[in-house]
Amino acid sequence: MFIKRTFLLLTIALPLFAGVKHLSLPHAIEILKKDNLELKISRFNEQMKIYEAKAAKGMNYGKLDATLMAMRSNDAGNVFGFKLQSREATFGDFGFSEFDGTNPNILNVQPADLNYPEARNHFLTKFSYMLPLYTGGKLTEYGHITESLYRMSQYDTQKLLNAKIFQTKKAFYDISLVENYITNLSKIIRNISKLEAIVKNMKKEGYAKDVDLLEVQARRAEAKSMYNQAKLNKDLAYQFLSFLLNTEVGSIKHLHDMAPMPRVNRKALEANNIDIQKAKLGLHISKRAVKVQKANFLPEVGAFAEYGSADNELWNEFRKKDSYTVGVQVKWNLFNGGVDNANLEKAKVNYMLVQDQVRLAKSGIALKVKKLRTEVLSANADIQSYKKQLRFARRVYENYRARYEEGMVSISDVLIKQSKELEMLLKLLTAKNKRNTKVFELDSILNRGENV
Repeated sequence: MFIKRTFLLLTIALPLFAGVKHLSLPHAIEILKKDNLELKISRFNEQMKIYEAKAAKGMNYGKLDATLMAMRSNDAGNVFGFKLQSREATFGDFGFSEFDGTNPNILNVQPADLNYPEARNHFLTKFSYMLPLYTGGKLTEYGHITESLYRMSQYDTQKLLNAKIFQTKKAFYDISLVENYITNLSKIIRNISKLEAIVKNMKKEGYAKDVDLLEVQARRAEAKSMYNQAKLNKDLAYQFLSFLLNTEVGSIKHLHDMAPMPRVNRKALEANNIDIQKAKLGLHISKRAVKVQKANFLPEVGAFAEYGSADNELWNEFRKKDSYTVGVQVKWNLFNGGVDNANLEKAKVNYMLVQDQVRLAKSGIALKVKKLRTEVLSANADIQSYKKQLRFARRVYENYRARYEEGMVSISDVLIKQSKELEMLLKLLTAKNKRNTKVFELDSILNRGENV
C-alpha cells in the first residue's frame, strides 16, 4: 500500500519537476512579460514615479491641517493667554479685586490674581489651510517634469523588456543550434565508429596496425568529448531560459537555426528606438527645468486661513468661542548674490547640451544599425561558404575512407579529412550564432512592437 501511494505521489509530482514542455517562442515571451523578476522590479519603479507625479500635482491644491493641543499651566502669562484665547478674560484677571483707590501706593500693588493664578487646562482645536496662488509657474513645471520622469521610467522598462526578449530569443536559437550541432556530432561519431570497425577488420587481415586503431579511437574520444560539452551547453541554455522566465522549462519547440532579418526604416527607427525617445524626453525635461529657474525671479503669492476654538474643556462651546484668521503673503527674492542667475544659465547650457545629445543619439543609433546590418550580411556570406565547405569536407572524407579500405591512403590521411569536417561544422555553428546575435540586437534597437 505504501509503495502504491509513493508511486502515485511521484507520478503527480513528476510534471512539476520536468517543467514546461514544448514551449514556443511567442508563449515564452508572454511568460517573460508576466513573470520576469527584473521586469517586475522595473514596474514597481514605474508605480513610484506615478505617485511622485501625483504628489507634485497635489501641491497646487494647498494644505489643510487639523491641530489639537491639550495643555495645563500655572504660568501667569500662559493662564492669562489661555483665558483670552478662550474669550473668558475679565477685569478680575488684572487684579481689580485688590484695587483700593484710597491707597496712595496703588501703582505698586502686585495683584495676586494676575501674578499667581490657579493652574488652568487649555484645549485648542485649529484648522489651518495654506494655498499657493502664484509661484511663477514653478509648481506647474514641477508637475510636467515628474510626469516626464514617469514616462522615462516606462522607457526604462521597455528597454529592459527588449533586452530580455533579446536574451530569450537568443536562448531559443542557441538551443536549436546546439541540438542541430549535437545531431551532426552524433552522425560523425557513428561514422568514426564505422571507420573503427573497418580498421579492426583490416587489422585482422594484416592490412592495418595497432597504431591505426588507436588513432581512430583517439579521434572518437575527441568527438565524444565535444558531444558531451555540447549537451552541457544545451543544459546551461535551458537553465538560463528558466531563469529569464522565472519558470522551469523542460523543452522548447525547435526553430529554424537562422533568425529572420528585420527590415530597417529610418523614420520608424527614429520614432521607435528607446534611446532616441529617452533623449527627446530628456530635452523636454531640460526645457522645463529652464522655466523652473526663471520662476525664481518672479514673486510667490500664497493665501492662508485659520479657524479654531479654545476652552478649558475639550470642544466646549465651540461655536461660541470660535475665531478665524485669513491673510495673503507675497514673497519676492530681490537679491541672493547671483545664485538664481547662475542656476538659470546652467539650465540653459544643459538644454543646449541635451539638444546635441538628441542629435548624437539619432546619428549614433543609425550608424549602429548600419553596422549591424553589414555584420549580418557578412555572416550570411560566411554561412553559405561554410555550408559548401562542410558538404565538400564530408564528400572528401567518404572518398578517403573508401580509398583507405583499398589501401591507397593511410588512416592519418582519413582522419585529417574527418577533422576538416569537424572544423567546418564548428565554424558553421559559430557563424550562425554570431549572425543570430546581431539580428536580435537589431530587433532590440528597432523596438518592433513588443510593449510592456
